[in-house]
Amino acid sequence: MEFHHLSLFCLLCALSRVSAEAEVENLSGLSPNPDRDIFVVRENGSTCLMAEFAVKFLIPYDVLALNGIDLITEQTSLSIPRGAEIAGKCGARESELHISWINRAFTFRIFFSKENRIMGSDGKESEVWKINKVQLVYDTSEMTHFVNAYNPGKHTASTHRLSALVTPAGRSYVCTAQQTLTLISTDHQKGITVSLYDIQVQAFDIQSDFMFSEPYKCITDQREQLEQTLPLVLGLILGLIIVITISVYHFHLKLTAQQPQLPRDRSLYKNVM
Repeated sequence: MEFHHLSLFCLLCALSRVSAEAEVENLSGLSPNPDRDIFVVRENGSTCLMAEFAVKFLIPYDVLALNGIDLITEQTSLSIPRGAEIAGKCGARESELHISWINRAFTFRIFFSKENRIMGSDGKESEVWKINKVQLVYDTSEMTHFVNAYNPGKHTASTHRLSALVTPAGRSYVCTAQQTLTLISTDHQKGITVSLYDIQVQAFDIQSDFMFSEPYKCITDQREQLEQTLPLVLGLILGLIIVITISVYHFHLKLTAQQPQLPRDRSLYKNVM
């Protein structure tokens, strides 16, 4: 009897873990930008990871030359299609997002982690989250993108010692500018280029369901915003200087007009005296 209850308990635990991992949603169809994808991972009925971004992959592969001897490197460009399968999991210190498409010919994995590091000039240590690994599994036997690939098969491309999208804990990372990562492939150490842009991601500490926390803008966006704002500020300052100059000049003319005017003819000075 005890064994039966124990087995039932273990089964319920296993089912709860499966259901937690299965709480994933691809909401890319809701995005007004056809290139931007929206992915959500939920556990215990609440959102624990959200990611919105557009991504392009540039993958080199070998084809046989016309002489039948030499190899030529071609490149294929692709993005994540609508309806991609997703999986993920959330933890206190580590989270993951897995995206697969075309019958798992491609799987894009993003790994997140939390850590403490010194932020700012005060030297104080604070908690941040970041992307610590990106991985792409791809199959060159998929003929739509890899035309006439030589020795086709599955390959894995990964980053090395990555620390990207570093964000203060409790905030979401926002960046419209392009972020480029290079992954090294098991296919003769070829370099895979992953370009992410129009990004908003939060991997931990989401307070409201399906809603990002306070945004943390990337340095590039902050610089671009400053470059856009600076001409306006300078224009306002210049306009203010012009207004002040005209006002002072007008006041000077008014003050001068109120003073008694001395005649230019010296013979008239006696009348003035």
